[in-house]
Amino acid sequence: MEYIPAKTIVTKTKAPAKWFGIDYNMNIYKGCCHGCIYCDSRSECYGVDDFDKVRVKENVLRIIRDDLRRKTRSGVVGTGAMSDPYNPFERELELSRHALELCDAFGFGAAIATKSSLLSRDIDILQSIAEHSPVLLKITITTARDDLAEKIEPNVSRPTERFEMIEKLARAGLYTGILLMPVLPFIEDNRENIGEIIRKAEDTGVKFIYPAFGMTLRGNQRAWYFQKLNEQFPGEGLVAAYRKRYGEYYECTSPQARKLWEYFSEECQKRQIVYRMEDIISQYKRPYKVTQITLPF
Repeated sequence: MEYIPAKTIVTKTKAPAKWFGIDYNMNIYKGCCHGCIYCDSRSECYGVDDFDKVRVKENVLRIIRDDLRRKTRSGVVGTGAMSDPYNPFERELELSRHALELCDAFGFGAAIATKSSLLSRDIDILQSIAEHSPVLLKITITTARDDLAEKIEPNVSRPTERFEMIEKLARAGLYTGILLMPVLPFIEDNRENIGEIIRKAEDTGVKFIYPAFGMTLRGNQRAWYFQKLNEQFPGEGLVAAYRKRYGEYYECTSPQARKLWEYFSEECQKRQIVYRMEDIISQYKRPYKVTQITLPF
């Protein structure tokens, strides 16, 4: 494991109301070894060289402790935006676990995005945080098929394991949902895939599903993605389809996005699964809002 220097780790977000109501960002690791072929964090604009190599920040727990202690206001600390906080090294290092313990000790909430079933290891700490602050668990699932996931997310927990983890987290009383993103054009953007994810999600007791019917492509991320498409889906003409449809565009919205959204929203409404950002934020933070009561004297 390589250690890299850092001055601060828990930083204020610019627009918390727009992205799950998160107040602070926390990235313990740099780089990711999950090997997802579509990862936007691989883009050159983020300046992460040798992205597949996981590095950890020096004195990470001391820095997080000092960062939290200096905050004048508590809030929800989000992790998993740039690299998965539950990579294979976390099993031994337990840095994400100890960071959550610090959030708990200083009265902060937690919002975690991951593809790893290792998250269930930390249910005890997450339940402790939930006693005083919001907890939001976002599990990325873009296909319900283990065989397809093996091609596009080769080094991560299979969807079957992630659905099982979601059920375990939900039974523990933790607010848990699915990030249905990215939905890869020409590969995952069909009713069969979306419908199967929704049905399996309902069985787990999931609270929300937040979708994005498409993906982003830019710079070296595009080159990497096209290389992997040729390797994993030889002879299917996917790279040619992408170039014809999107050219050099950054936002690659699925050609089926409108129809998929109509189908998705209708199916979620039937099952009372929340899917709009404002509703997700309201729902997971509602139990912690303090209402001022005006006395009649």
